[in-house]
Amino acid sequence: MPSLPDMTTPNVADLAREAAQTASAHPAVPQPDAGQEAFSEMLLRLGDSTLILGHRISEWCGHSPALEEDIALANVALDLIGQTQLWLSLAGEVEGKGRSADDLAYLRDAWDFRNLLICERPNGDFGHTLMRQFLFDAWHHELLKALAASSDPRVAEIAAKAGKEVAYHLERSSDLVVRLGDGTEESHRRMQEALDDLWSYAGEMFIGDAKDAEVAARGIAPDPSSLRAAWDQTLQHVLTEATLQIPEGSFAHKGGKQGIHTEHLGYILSEMQFLQRAYPGASW
Repeated sequence: MPSLPDMTTPNVADLAREAAQTASAHPAVPQPDAGQEAFSEMLLRLGDSTLILGHRISEWCGHSPALEEDIALANVALDLIGQTQLWLSLAGEVEGKGRSADDLAYLRDAWDFRNLLICERPNGDFGHTLMRQFLFDAWHHELLKALAASSDPRVAEIAAKAGKEVAYHLERSSDLVVRLGDGTEESHRRMQEALDDLWSYAGEMFIGDAKDAEVAARGIAPDPSSLRAAWDQTLQHVLTEATLQIPEGSFAHKGGKQGIHTEHLGYILSEMQFLQRAYPGASW
C-alpha cells in the first residue's frame, strides 16, 4: 500500500530559507523614487528650454540686422547654452543612469524633450524673435529668483548664477521691445503681430502638472502658477510703454513639458544632433 504524503506543518525556518533563496534568484526590480523622478523631470524641463531657445537664437549669428545685435544675440545664446550644461548635468546626476549633459542633449529623440513650446517656435523676423525672447525672459527671471531659494542647494546655486545673466537678458529685450513698439508705424505693426502670434504659447509657462506639484511640495521649485502675477506686472509695464496691446485670449498651447511638440523641434534636433548621430562618441 503506498505511503501517504507527509502532512506535517512546515518548519518556519525552512519557509524563510526558501523565500530568501527565491528572492535571490529573482531579485525585486527597484522602483524609481517618485520624488527623484519629478526632480529629474523638472531639471530636464529647465535644461531643454534653455537648450532649444539657445539654439534658435544662435540661428541669427551672421544674419542679424546690425553688427551689435549679431554679437548681443550670440552672447545671449551662449548664456543659455551654458545654463543648459548646468541643468542637464544635474539632471543626469539625479536620474542616476550615468547619462551626461551631452548624452541628454544629443542622444534623445523629440518625444523625450521637455522644453516649452514657445522655445521651438521659428524665429520669424527680428521683431518676432525679440518678442519671444522678452516673453521668455520675463518668466525666466521670476523663475530663477524663486529657484535661488530652493531647498536643494545645487539648484539654488545654479539659479543664483544664471539669474545674473537673465536679469541682463530681460533688461535688453525689454528695452528693444519698447524701442520697436513705440518706434515707426512699421516696427509697431510687426511687434504687435509678434505678440498676438506668440501669446497663445506663453500660457504654458504657468500650467503645472503632478511633477510640478511634487517638486513644489518638496520646496525645490515654485508652483508654475505662482509666477504669473509678477510676469503679468512686468508685461503690463513694458508693453504699455511700448504702446502695444496685450491680447485678451486665455487659450494656451501645451504639451511641450510632457514631450508633445510641434514639427519644428524635429528640424532643430536633426541639425543640432547631426554630428553626434553621424559620428557616435566623437569628441573635439
